[in-house]
Amino acid sequence: MNDANLVISLAEKALDIEARALQEMRTRLGGEAGVAFGRAVQAMMDCRGRVVVMGMGKSGHVGRKIVATLASTGTPAMFVHPAEAHHGDLGMVQPGDVVLAISNSGESEELTALLPVIKRLDVTLLAMTGRPGSSLARHADIVLDSAVSLEACPLNLAPTASTTAQMALGDALAVVLLELRGFKAEDFARSHPGGALGRKLLTHLRDVMRSGDAVPRVGPDASFGDVMREMSTKGLGATAVVDAAGRLLGVFTDGDLRRKIEAGVDLRTLDAQQLMTACPRTIRDDVLAAEAVALMEAHRINTLLVTDAAGTLVGAVNTNDLMRAKVI
Repeated sequence: MNDANLVISLAEKALDIEARALQEMRTRLGGEAGVAFGRAVQAMMDCRGRVVVMGMGKSGHVGRKIVATLASTGTPAMFVHPAEAHHGDLGMVQPGDVVLAISNSGESEELTALLPVIKRLDVTLLAMTGRPGSSLARHADIVLDSAVSLEACPLNLAPTASTTAQMALGDALAVVLLELRGFKAEDFARSHPGGALGRKLLTHLRDVMRSGDAVPRVGPDASFGDVMREMSTKGLGATAVVDAAGRLLGVFTDGDLRRKIEAGVDLRTLDAQQLMTACPRTIRDDVLAAEAVALMEAHRINTLLVTDAAGTLVGAVNTNDLMRAKVI
């Protein structure tokens, strides 16, 4: 076996161990572990304050990730380091909170030393541990079993499969809570206002579309020359055809122009109503810009006309507009 094969073999073994740990945990949810999981979810749903997560070492790192996932999916949460809690940070825990304490052994000294104080607070104590008989588990109101039969570490010492199990169990809690709260994409966007995700979920089409005089439009009686001047002036590669009230009748595009020329049509004899394609594909102005992207990609078009609820032309957008807004 060469070195490359050895590397892949060791990686596959580690992944197999971690995958097996998750499958074993999933199987346990069919019994008492599932009852405890349901009680933990209910406690978090009923929480009047926040979910306070604690953990030392690798469990602490996992705890911070669980807090981030909970907080971004509709469950107020914060992390309190057990060592700092001994020196004042325990004051962050308030009556009505739910405390989620994470420790694979259930015997982390910094954490177990806090348990008598935590028990005197008006909080619900959840334990996530790999040892249901540990000190942490005995003090907890609800125990979430994150036990694994084997670590991926060949010495069976470094937290590997156990931290994967903790992470996955935390994700399961967050996802179930998200579903039960009816958390939607718009809610997710409010906690992710920055970056590409925020732009995609928060940017409405009316924020990026062309409007007013920037929208190319002509009346149904406009000559071919007027149509071409409007298209050239506005630089959108198309023009809308509207009636006197501004209601959309049709569209004429660069593609329509090429097709009519190829068909040998004498364009100079036609007006806008004869040139246009009636009932073009449109989009409402009150939707997310990301919906315009999806529609344009699905139908392989570069420009969309935008209407209001009454069918009145209010705007236009093309792929360049969406790229400038960084929605694409």
